[in-house]
Amino acid sequence: MFEKISFPGEARVADLEERARRVSLLVMDVDGVLTAGGMFTDSDGVPVKIFDVKDGLGLYLLGRAGIKRAIVTGKSSRAVERRAEELGLEHCLQGALDKGPAVRELLRASDCAEDGLCYIGDDLNDLPGLVIAGLACCPADAAPDVRGRVHYVCAAKGGRGAVREVCELILRARGEWDAMVNQWIMGEFK
Repeated sequence: MFEKISFPGEARVADLEERARRVSLLVMDVDGVLTAGGMFTDSDGVPVKIFDVKDGLGLYLLGRAGIKRAIVTGKSSRAVERRAEELGLEHCLQGALDKGPAVRELLRASDCAEDGLCYIGDDLNDLPGLVIAGLACCPADAAPDVRGRVHYVCAAKGGRGAVREVCELILRARGEWDAMVNQWIMGEFK
């Protein structure tokens, strides 16, 4: 049996832990979720993205637990492609202006039902993914219309640990978090 877990953010549903236990696919936006949402460019106008390393470790741990991970973003960036490769994400869909069909394609490709989908988004263009997800989450600084339609609002902001928070929520709900922490302590995590 699973123990009741605590979480730092705001649960908007009574069955949050059950929803988190069912997750087999995590899909996330980039700007405002994996990054803080600022727009930086180099001297040639090439976008520069700043990613939180704790988010990256959380995504790595989800992969170790057998949960598929994907990015769906409306923009296209080599930085996003490289980050997805570094983290070993199963899917990275860029240039997806209409995220609804993109998320449905990911569900088909991952053989995942909607109740097994966790989607993390922060703005209006993420609503098509959020409304079909069994577990819909957003960073603390998400747009009000998004915050009002999710199951979980993170305590952390986008690009500052929100993705890690959701990863931990899922792994704790599945009863896997403590074993992973102990593997790190014992030097057994490879």
